[in-house]
Amino acid sequence: MKKPSIKDVAKLAGVSTATVSNVFSGRKAVNDDLKDRVRGAAQQLGYQANRAASQLRSQRNQVVAVLVPNLTDTFFAKIISNLENMAFSHGYDVIVASSHDRLDVEESRINALLRWQPAGLIAIPCSGSIPKSIANLKDTTPVVMVDRVSVEDCLFDTVTIDNFKSGVDAGVFLSQQGHEKILIAASNLDHPPIKNRTQGCFETVEQLGGRCEVLALGSDLEEGANVLGSWLDNNEHPTAIFGLTNVTTLSVLTAMADRNIRVCDDISLVAHDDYAWMSARSTSLTVMQQPVDDIAKTAWNRLIARIESKEVNQEPQSSVLEAHLVKRKSVKKL
Repeated sequence: MKKPSIKDVAKLAGVSTATVSNVFSGRKAVNDDLKDRVRGAAQQLGYQANRAASQLRSQRNQVVAVLVPNLTDTFFAKIISNLENMAFSHGYDVIVASSHDRLDVEESRINALLRWQPAGLIAIPCSGSIPKSIANLKDTTPVVMVDRVSVEDCLFDTVTIDNFKSGVDAGVFLSQQGHEKILIAASNLDHPPIKNRTQGCFETVEQLGGRCEVLALGSDLEEGANVLGSWLDNNEHPTAIFGLTNVTTLSVLTAMADRNIRVCDDISLVAHDDYAWMSARSTSLTVMQQPVDDIAKTAWNRLIARIESKEVNQEPQSSVLEAHLVKRKSVKKL
């Protein structure tokens, strides 16, 4: 059978071929009603746009690259999912690479992404510094840095949350509930978000008369559980734990379960991030809820603005969002 053409899609959708082209190329804005009609007609006919030919004609690459530390972390996976949806609505494809939290792998993945000559890059580095191969894009490719970055003197637009305030809010809440011995379960203290959350909570609890201890668990769930388990076996238990990522929170829960330590009854727990499983537990978790959807949306809007303007990365802008405390059942009032 003959492959459906752009003219066939236009005829079925009742629009011009130019409108169909704009829907799939993203060169010009098309209202949502027309987009739905065109995409519905294309799906009905089995039509697929030839992106390679379109890019050659327009001399514009409709590909955006995304780099994350790992794909198993729900936080990064949700950001990717949001970016893919927004990219699709703008006529872009997304290619994703994971550094597996390793600097040597990160460099290789960045080079692989750049071979696609993407229109722009959204990157979450595996360390607190900008990789050299990304820094070299300053004058050529729009870049937005997200999450694990320091906003001071950054070469590119940044999207982060106020991690220091997030730590302060968690520390204030636990202190108000009567907790004076608190363990901060961090992942990697070299990462700016983790460092700032730790600092905010630690300083707040100490100022309010409590005591804080910090334990780095790393980014691997099982390894983190073993580190915390050993610490629990050899130290006086805290009355509360603040898990700074969803992975460290899982490590905390694993170590506690292995020792029959009950959440809330024995040790209270506050988690950073919020996912369905955290509220679905019999003892639902109090959390500092990150605005993941807004993080992805802000990053995408900044990147598109850069792609569509002639100012590639000039005068970088910093977008700082806030996490919010969601109270559930995992914190006991002493």
